[in-house]
Amino acid sequence: MSRADIPHARRVVVKVGSSSISGPNVDAIGPLVDALATAYGRGAEVVLVSSGAIATGMPFLDLEARPTDLATQQAAAAVGQNVLIYRYQESLRRYGIVAGQVLLTAGDIDDPTPRSNAQRAMERLLKLRILPIVNENDTVATHEIRFGDNDRLAALVSQLVEADLLVLLSDVDALYTKPPAEPGAVKITDVPFGDELAGVTFGSAGAAGVGTGGAGTKVAAARLATESGTPVLVTSTPQVADALAGADIGTWFAARPLDL
Repeated sequence: MSRADIPHARRVVVKVGSSSISGPNVDAIGPLVDALATAYGRGAEVVLVSSGAIATGMPFLDLEARPTDLATQQAAAAVGQNVLIYRYQESLRRYGIVAGQVLLTAGDIDDPTPRSNAQRAMERLLKLRILPIVNENDTVATHEIRFGDNDRLAALVSQLVEADLLVLLSDVDALYTKPPAEPGAVKITDVPFGDELAGVTFGSAGAAGVGTGGAGTKVAAARLATESGTPVLVTSTPQVADALAGADIGTWFAARPLDL
């Protein structure tokens, strides 16, 4: 598969980060849903992996910064997940699309029994033309809530549902050879399978300070997905419609060839 084949993808997983759909960017949910609905409308099965529960819940708990203690993180997630799903469903209602909430932890994916249960549920949701919205189960997670990231979860979900494509969205339009604000940063347009990206320097999580991912986690997730045969496109959230239309944007990670 190449970028040009994206409009024909049968099953697509899209991951969006906290900073892209919370706080001052909460209105980005509408355009994101527009793009997902367009793919859905042409017959694709679409899964959304959405961060943002903690960031969404923070204002309701009068928190100005992401909490550092586990209990408050879990409380913010409990409130925020409810609001986040409501916002998505309100926007999806314009298209007559119903969302289904799926909350997972890394343990659910690693353990064969809950993994099988999650896989069966996801398959049934997709066949019923429900749009699953997946997030880490932050309210009960311990290790994952501090060290996990939804880029990795998105790659694991793409494996779980055998996706044809994984799209990782952030606040940067592509990957660069160094943080894009630094002089001399060059956009990386294509990454062949197995390319170690020698000499590339990754920055930390986004400037908004509400997420846990960054360029490095996206590369790690892309390697995980491509190893299983799913190509990955990394681009910015405002470009999601163009990405799903097959435009020549972002950074494309080629999947493992079938003969390897």
